[in-house]
Amino acid sequence: MEDHQLPFVEHLRELRKRLRTAVIALLVATGIAFAFSETLYVLLARPLITAWRDAGLGMPKLHFGSLTEPFWVYFKVSMYAGVFLAAPVLFHQLWSFIAPGLYERERRVAIPFALCSALFFIGGALFCYTFVLPPTFDFFLSYSSANIGRLQDSFGFIDTQVGAPLQVEPTLFMSQYLDLTVKMLLAFGLVFELPLLIFFLSFVGLVTHRGLWRFNKYAVILAFVVGAVLTPGPDVVSQLMMALPIIVLYNLSIIVAWVVTRRRARAARKADAALVDDVAATGNDGDAGGPTVK
Repeated sequence: MEDHQLPFVEHLRELRKRLRTAVIALLVATGIAFAFSETLYVLLARPLITAWRDAGLGMPKLHFGSLTEPFWVYFKVSMYAGVFLAAPVLFHQLWSFIAPGLYERERRVAIPFALCSALFFIGGALFCYTFVLPPTFDFFLSYSSANIGRLQDSFGFIDTQVGAPLQVEPTLFMSQYLDLTVKMLLAFGLVFELPLLIFFLSFVGLVTHRGLWRFNKYAVILAFVVGAVLTPGPDVVSQLMMALPIIVLYNLSIIVAWVVTRRRARAARKADAALVDDVAATGNDGDAGGPTVK
């Protein structure tokens, strides 16, 4: 019984060791990021600042609803940044834990797959930050107006002018803006993982490029549904900015699946040819070395 329990106990000890190292790295990275948390928050708010000025609303302003809100907002920003800073250590600990249980072929694929996954995720977040957030904020801030109450003779014969203009101004809170921005960045980061997901499914033989191509017309509809669900509000611009990359990435994934399927088919043909040669060689040897019947 001890022989069967010892590997499991060692496995738990190894897991505890890796988790401890990962947590320490995350805490250190979060502490470093906290020193620059205000700068990082302003960096996240740059698309909002640009949209605010374009809307003619004056000096950009964000509010907080409680005394502790700024601290927790900056702490959350520090944690998000800490995850990125500690990512090399986190991936190394994860790899060190799972590597002993992988085959050599799986080890060769795992490291490039993890690196590409991180790059695709960061690329999706940067795409959202650069091309999606500015028009999204422009759309929502366009509802602000300094003279929405001045309606002069709208129907031609009825004087609907209001005595004083009704000023509509946005009152945005720090935590709400952070939650919205992080959700958008995460959504686009996950969407950009689609080619890697298709690569993995093709690698293990669950999907082929032919099946993906037949599903293409449904994928277009699904892309717009995902864009409508993951983007905030009825913003057509942000929905299109999410749906179009999904469609492009899906079609790129078809090419990836085609390459993987061809390689798998070529490898299978080589294995079959080698097996046929083996059988042929074994049969010839048997004829040459066997007893002669007269």
